[in-house]
This record gives sequence, C-alpha cells and structure tokens, in this order.
Amino acid sequence: MTNTFAILRWPARHIALLSTLVLLCTSLSGCALFGKDDDPSAAPETTEKMLYDAAERQLKSSQWEAGISTLQLLEENFPFGSYAEQAQLELIYAYYKNFETEAAIASADRFIRLHPQHRQVDYAYYMKGLATFTEGRGAFEKFLPTDRTSRDPGMARESFGHFAQLLARFPNSAYAPDARKRMIYLRNLLARYEIHVANYYFKRGAYIAAADRGRYVVENFQKTPAVPDGLAVMVQAYKLLGMDDLSDASLAVLSSNFPNHPALNEDGSFRFASGTQRGERSWVSKVTFGLFDKPVSPSFDSRELYNSVYFDESQVSAPRPQD
Repeated sequence: MTNTFAILRWPARHIALLSTLVLLCTSLSGCALFGKDDDPSAAPETTEKMLYDAAERQLKSSQWEAGISTLQLLEENFPFGSYAEQAQLELIYAYYKNFETEAAIASADRFIRLHPQHRQVDYAYYMKGLATFTEGRGAFEKFLPTDRTSRDPGMARESFGHFAQLLARFPNSAYAPDARKRMIYLRNLLARYEIHVANYYFKRGAYIAAADRGRYVVENFQKTPAVPDGLAVMVQAYKLLGMDDLSDASLAVLSSNFPNHPALNEDGSFRFASGTQRGERSWVSKVTFGLFDKPVSPSFDSRELYNSVYFDESQVSAPRPQD
C-alpha cells in the first residue's frame, strides 16, 4: 500500500513515462510471441519453404496483398531457389486477383523473357491475355454488366493477339479451350464495335463512312452476329448515297441469309429509316417544315435476335498455376 501511494504522489509526467514503458514492453513481448506464426519472414531463420508455404496459405485465403508481399520477399531472398520460378507464376496470379492487371501483365512478360522454355510458360501467355482482357474495364464494370462493345476496342485487340499467340505456340495447352472461347467473344465484340461506329456516322450524316464500316464487318468478321447488321448498314447507306445498285445487291444478300432481320418487312423489302432517303419527305414534314417530322437516324442492333447468348466471364475464373 505504501508503494502504491508513493507512486500516486509522483508527478504526472513520471506516471505517463512509466505507462509508456509498460506498453512498449508489452508490444515487444507480443511481437516475440506471435511474430513467427503470423509472419515467418520476420524470423532470421526463415527458409524458402517457409515463405512459400506462407504465401500458399495467404493466396488460398484470398489475402492477395499479403501473398504478393510474401512472394516478392521469397524472390528477393532466394532468386535461384527451388520455389523461385513457381513463385513468379503465383505472383502473376496474385496480381490478377488483386485487380493489378498492369503488374500481372508485366510479371507475365518477365517470366516469358526469363524462362522461354519453362514447362508452364503457356500459363504466362494465357494470364497475359486474360489480364489484358480485363484491363480496359472500369471499377464498376468488374461487378456490374455493361456494354463493352461501345468502348475503345484497343485492349480487346491486344487481348485477342495474346490469346492467338498462346494458341499458335501451344495449341494443346490446358488453357487453349478457354482462350478460344474468349477469342470468339472478343471477335464478336470488335465486330459489334464497328456497327456502333456506323450508327454514329448515320447520326452525323457521314454515309460513306457508315457504308465503309458495314462493308468492313461483312468482309472481315464473317460468321459473327454483327454481319446481319453490317449488311443492313450497307443497304441503308448506299441508298442514302444514291447507289441503288449496291443497295439492292446488299439487300439481296441480307434477305436471303437473314430473312428475320428486324429491318426487313414480311415481303423482304427493307424498312428504311423515316425521312432519310433522298428526295423523300412526308406530308407532315412538308406542312410543318420538318418541325414534327424530323428524320430518324438509322440505327441497327439485332443482337437480341442473332446473339442472345453472351460470353459469361463468371463461369471461367482465373486458374492457379500448377505446381
């Protein structure tokens, strides 16, 4: 009791100093007790296997940032160890799962450059295409469905090229089937983007540019769901340009191959957009000087009919590299 009262009579600054020392000692003892279990790298006797096992546990529990740090530490301390190459592959996966797509692509490039003959180098090519596949997506697009066909197709083209490179080098790879599915999806996306651009050109009155886009789809994206709309774009654009022969030829191909296209009437004639054909104006337009009968810009989108089944990214998740 005497000692207790003696302490209470100390100046306040002495009591604060004593409390700080107690807390510091408690923290240090806590680190000594729990540091080795929670962070194997903190111990001086940490081995390569301990680091790799810790990273495995972190990745399995979706602790991506912790897993990335541990894998980086493993590579820094054991660059030529037994687990170094596997850790590099795991790092690509961890970056991808943590939405660090640029880092995943860079890590895949690095692995391909350092280990071009590795038995799992096909995984690096695959993940490079997969990371590029998702690179152009915004934060909300990772969780909410959006129409990617109206976005800049640059990343889609790059991803298609990476997957094509994988199939060219490793046609029998375990990742080839998924790569083929994604390439089909990307090709359809690129074709649909051209139709979006053609529809925009119609709004701007750039009918030659619209016709060129439609023809580009028909010539370069055969067997994609955008081909029917490509033909419809050509029918409409050539008619607006006064090139009736080309318009009729495009209409013949459209009606014979896609008779159910929304732009076709039951008799096979084309349903031209109101007020867009040269020299044609309705009586309402003439009386009101176009005030109540403004021309409707052509717009073609038959995906609901010809492309009702879309690629579902959620059905195929990124695989872990094999051991």
